[in-house]
Amino acid sequence: MATDVEFAVSRIASVNPATGEVLGELDSAGPTEVRAAVARAHAAQPDWNAWGIRNRVQVLRRFQQILLAHKSDIARRITQEAGKPFVEAIVTEVLVVLDSARFLIDNAYAILRDEKLAHGNPAMKTKSGRILHEPYGVVGIISPWNYPFSVPATEALAALVAGNAVVLKPSELTPLIALELQVLLREAGVPDDIFQVLPGEGATGAALVGSEIDKLVFTGSVATGRRIAQMAAERLLPVVLELGGKDPMLVLDDADIDVASSGAVWGAFMNAGQTCLSVERCYVHQSLYSAFLDACREKTRKLRIGNGMDEATEIGPMIHERQVRVVESQVDEARQRGARVLTGGARLRELGPTFFAPTVLADVDQNMRVMQEETFGPVLPIAPFRDDAEAVRLANDSDYGLAASVWTRDRARGERMARQIDAGTVMVNDAVSCFSISEAPHGGVKASGLGRTHGRWGLQEMVRVKYVDSDLLPRMKKIWWFGYGAGLTREMKSFLDLLYARPLREKFMAGVRSAGALWRRKL
Repeated sequence: MATDVEFAVSRIASVNPATGEVLGELDSAGPTEVRAAVARAHAAQPDWNAWGIRNRVQVLRRFQQILLAHKSDIARRITQEAGKPFVEAIVTEVLVVLDSARFLIDNAYAILRDEKLAHGNPAMKTKSGRILHEPYGVVGIISPWNYPFSVPATEALAALVAGNAVVLKPSELTPLIALELQVLLREAGVPDDIFQVLPGEGATGAALVGSEIDKLVFTGSVATGRRIAQMAAERLLPVVLELGGKDPMLVLDDADIDVASSGAVWGAFMNAGQTCLSVERCYVHQSLYSAFLDACREKTRKLRIGNGMDEATEIGPMIHERQVRVVESQVDEARQRGARVLTGGARLRELGPTFFAPTVLADVDQNMRVMQEETFGPVLPIAPFRDDAEAVRLANDSDYGLAASVWTRDRARGERMARQIDAGTVMVNDAVSCFSISEAPHGGVKASGLGRTHGRWGLQEMVRVKYVDSDLLPRMKKIWWFGYGAGLTREMKSFLDLLYARPLREKFMAGVRSAGALWRRKL
């Protein structure tokens, strides 16, 4: 690992992927800075928690209104730093964060307030129990470059409203928008040490994982996620890991070809295919295969490619040349093994080194890398299937399990198939958009990760559950305490028969209800 001295001179540059312009340079946070930031967060967190949920909700309300007022400026920064079309920055980033704030404003108190726990065990009826939701303390977040605003913001808002402090390590490719998030939160009233941003590369993230944080939320590759899980296991650090996907799209024999092909093209190519929920492999019933290929090819050829700041642009650049090389490698391997390139298949060097033409591949084989490895680029590989059973088998033939989609005119049929697919989310007649539903959990199975973000499940990831039990008869000794003997054994056996042998239990419970009714009348 790099030393603190090496970190002191290490710098990262934010570069516009469409133009190559350097937007800014920042010092990387070294281990000493990471430890100091986490220590400050720990010191400040108790006071933040003492504010109470209702006051923290008011901070989120102010944040929402400030973000709304600055929506165009934030979207412009996202487009400049990540390359995506401006309208996608508005819809898939700013809108998602505004609605996440709305969900937390409306629901955080109800989800996190103390909860009375009813007891079903008749032997425990003299007890009163409550569930408490307590913040972990300091939550570390390591966020990706493909959604540099919406991913860390939605996770941070949930952590903050629950009473945690947050230390965020954004991607080294998109640090500036994370700093914009910090400005917005501080303007809304979040104390300086409660939300901190630590720019840096992988070593900065490793230092954060190895620090005294109380929980970690990571979004990124499977390889990095595995290393983080191993580091976290050493001290049993709880983690949420969202590790990407190879999401299948199943087009059934009764699907509307025009609708499904439009969904496939958008689902595969929005954000230049750099979306963990994107359509990464498409399976089409053999009766529709030829017509579906034609539709996808023609619609893809019409896409407008260019700088995301041009409002006519539909496909922007990829984030970095090394990601372009991954896409090139998979497309070349598929072509060499017999896949047909219907359109695209190469860089658009006249636009710049990070532009890759949206690519439709036909006649792909399940064993090709483009069907097994995450592509994370503008590639739509399409293969035929014979029947629903084969479609499900192909969909599940993957190490990943983040999301999937089923396309059919028969909603009930689509939902039946959804139950058979190994994925954290299955959409019927849409793709990708589930991330915009603040009430819905986001996360996967298999190599796609652990835990959930978004919705009540994501909010509950930010708290520890504590059970508090109070005995209502504190002056009475309990019959199950010491003083064992044959008499107690007989009494306990009879008591179990009374409670759990159905006829006796029914009589017993009827007596309890009658006694309760009589007691209420007397009151």
